[in-house]
Amino acid sequence: MIIVSTDGSCLRNPGGATGWAWVNHEGPSKSGGEVSGTNQSAELRALLEAIVAHPGAEPLLIESDSQYAIKCASEWLPGWKRKGWKTTSGGPVKNVELVQGIDRAIVERPGPVRFRWVRGHVGNHFNEMADKLAGEAARAVAADPDKAAPWHAETATSATNRSLPADEAPCQAAARPSGKSSGVGTIAAGGCQPEPLLTLF
Repeated sequence: MIIVSTDGSCLRNPGGATGWAWVNHEGPSKSGGEVSGTNQSAELRALLEAIVAHPGAEPLLIESDSQYAIKCASEWLPGWKRKGWKTTSGGPVKNVELVQGIDRAIVERPGPVRFRWVRGHVGNHFNEMADKLAGEAARAVAADPDKAAPWHAETATSATNRSLPADEAPCQAAARPSGKSSGVGTIAAGGCQPEPLLTLF
C-alpha cells in the first residue's frame, strides 16, 4: 500500500496565496501554489495532486487533517455528481473544478483510493512535513507570482495517465512507514462507509 500525507495552506484566508503539498511515506514529496485561493481549495488541490502523482494498481491511502477535503472526495462527491454538481440545497458546489478533478483521477486510477483523517499539529511526522512544504510554497508564490501553477481541468485526464518520472519511482513501492500513524478510520473513495480503524506500524 502507498501512503501519502497531504496538506494545504492559505496565507490570508480567503484570497491570499495558497500552497499545497504531498509527502509519500517512502520519501518523495511535491509542493506548489497559486496566487489566490482559500484553505479549502488548497487542501483539495493537495489531495488531487497526490492522486495524480501515484498512478497504478497498488492501493493508495491518503492522510489529511482536513475533514472538509476528505468528505468532498468521498462522502459528498457521489451525491453532488448525481445532482449535476449541485448541493442538496440546489446551489453550486464550491471548488467544483478541483472536486471534478479528484473524481476523474479516482475513476481513472486502476487501484483503489482511500482517505484517512489525522489530527493536525500533534507531532505526526508526515503531516508536519506536508504542512511545512505547503506553507513554504504559499510564501514562495506570494513573493513571486510567476511560480504559481494553477490546476486546469482540461489537463486532468492526461495527467492521471502519465508515468512517473524516474526520480519519483519510489511512489510505486509499498509503503513501510516507521513509527505509528494515527487516524480515526479510513473512507473509500466513492462514498463507501468508514472502515474500522486502521493502525499502521
